[in-house]
Amino acid sequence: MARRKLSVGELADRVGITPANLAVLKNGRAKAIRFSTLAALCEALDCQPGDLLRWTPDAEPPL
Repeated sequence: MARRKLSVGELADRVGITPANLAVLKNGRAKAIRFSTLAALCEALDCQPGDLLRWTPDAEPPL
């Protein structure tokens, strides 16, 4: 956001979510994200989903 010179409020408005929900996404506390929100973020930030997401495996694989 800083490179794009956008505030949290401006980006939230462009994406169509609340600043509080954007903060949850930004701080890595979200458990899920809607495809429409991800697409809107990518559009607003001119990036690809892989620029915003990362996958880390669980410590113990499920049985």
